[in-house]
Amino acid sequence: MDDNRVWGFEESLWTCDAEQYRALIDDECVMVLPEHPFVLTGTQAIEAVANTPRWSKVQFSEQQIMRPQEGLIAIAYKAEASRDDSTGYTAYCTTTMRRLEHDEWRVVQHQQTPALIASAA
Repeated sequence: MDDNRVWGFEESLWTCDAEQYRALIDDECVMVLPEHPFVLTGTQAIEAVANTPRWSKVQFSEQQIMRPQEGLIAIAYKAEASRDDSTGYTAYCTTTMRRLEHDEWRVVQHQQTPALIASAA
């Protein structure tokens, strides 16, 4: 998968509907998210997304792509997401994808760390 396609795939995970999300998350996926219960399996993450408003826009920066072996891609980036209701969210993220077949990829790991805000003290 070329770099543009990697980022398009990742963007779709933030903005797509629950059905598309379900198609891209592996059954063996593990996620760490900044809300209870914090550590989720792929099935739990899919259920959570089905009941959560999707982001209408996301921008990535500080992007890194690693390909440690054939059929495995690990990425890291800063995400700035927003919804039409002006809700905003910034996090540092990692995602690992594995290839199942030619042109068929699934997420096996995802993590989000909300951006920390330094105090003025």
